[in-house]
Amino acid sequence: MRHASPTPKRGAQSHAPQARSRLRAWARHHRAMLVDSARRLVKQPLGNLLTMLAIAIALVLPAALWLTLDSARLLDAELEESATLTVYLAREVDQSQAARVDEAIAAHPAVMTTRLVSAEQGMAEFQQALGLADALDGLEDNPLPASIVVRPAVPEPQAMQRLAEALEEMTGVDEVRLDLAWIERLRHLAELGRRLALALGVLFGFGVLLVVGNTIRLAVESRRREIEVVMLIGATHAFVRRPFLYSGAWYGLGGGILALGLLTLGNHWLSLPVAALAASYGAGFSLPQLDLAGSTILLSCSTLLGWLGAWLAVSRHLASMRAR
Repeated sequence: MRHASPTPKRGAQSHAPQARSRLRAWARHHRAMLVDSARRLVKQPLGNLLTMLAIAIALVLPAALWLTLDSARLLDAELEESATLTVYLAREVDQSQAARVDEAIAAHPAVMTTRLVSAEQGMAEFQQALGLADALDGLEDNPLPASIVVRPAVPEPQAMQRLAEALEEMTGVDEVRLDLAWIERLRHLAELGRRLALALGVLFGFGVLLVVGNTIRLAVESRRREIEVVMLIGATHAFVRRPFLYSGAWYGLGGGILALGLLTLGNHWLSLPVAALAASYGAGFSLPQLDLAGSTILLSCSTLLGWLGAWLAVSRHLASMRAR
């Protein structure tokens, strides 16, 4: 008695090759659209270059403000390092007592470093700062007391205020001088700059979307008949949308590269005047530049904005075609 041989499961065996073939076809189409979209941009270099330049200008302003805030944060850190309290000792405190007070202040947990300035040192620094050595040499008695310059461990206004109140209670301390106004102003300006940079980034981001969207909309209108034909033979929206998405990404990437070039040119153009201005004040300062991470972020954001602008434009066009 013969047993019937089992029928081979052709569906299960052919499913994997079909899936692989579809994946290969999908990858081939992506590569083809990537190259084709770049080729279409090269065919009209002037118009597309102007579009990328408009995107670059929209990206340069928030990026430049971001760099300015970055340099302001570096300046903020330097100023915080210079945030100090000046502890003036009583006139009757002699040198040995001043040294003991300095040791007691240095042992405070909220104090990082201290520097004891004797009355003679204070007068010498005062004369050197004002250039009044001849006029002050005639004084019979030194009116300046000994002082201690205190650098706090935490240069926060509230912490410095608490430290000043604690130091005023120490024996031998006459007065503690603390100027918090410039720290508060600097923090308020930094917060204002951050919000302004965020607002400009969002605003000019919408500008990039509008520029790319309008350019892609014109490209879609010029290829309307082609789109209608491929949709009649069964093309999906993703298939139709794909070449325009790559075009938008190319626009965004090109605009990001031009923005980096404009930022570099602006940095070289302004570096000498800024360095000369800083040198006139006896300081060294150089304009910040985008590093590798910042350049990558800028190019990624510009490419993403171009892709998103193209997606919105093509999706709106396909929705209007479906409604007809």
